[in-house]
Amino acid sequence: MSSPWTGCCLCGAVQYEARGASLAQLICHCRDCQRASGSAGLPVVVVKAADFSFKGEIKAYTMIGGSGMPTTRNSCAHCGSLLFGTPHHAPEIVTIYAGTLDDPSRFKAEFVQFASERHQLDGNQAEIPQHLGRVP
Repeated sequence: MSSPWTGCCLCGAVQYEARGASLAQLICHCRDCQRASGSAGLPVVVVKAADFSFKGEIKAYTMIGGSGMPTTRNSCAHCGSLLFGTPHHAPEIVTIYAGTLDDPSRFKAEFVQFASERHQLDGNQAEIPQHLGRVP
């Protein structure tokens, strides 16, 4: 069994844990992830929702995501750090934003999605598979 995925927000008021192996590790370049993260792409660790838990006060924001379906992004209610998502099109998963991991060196991107929306700011991922939209 792999060690849990753990992380927290900038101020430490919210901590999370996901038991078990990741289902996927990717970088998403959809415009929603760009705007939410303020970066060219958002590194994401996908885990089973049943294996995910958090402590602390979060602020949830729901909107139509890159999938065309509603998605909820969860941030620390105190410092505003973007922590994890709960996509409505896949309620069995949680998307952890890898920049908040306690050990971000565990993140190993397996693919990029929404490469068609990638900014010129990010040109360093050419060695991993590229998908022009959401991976089916």
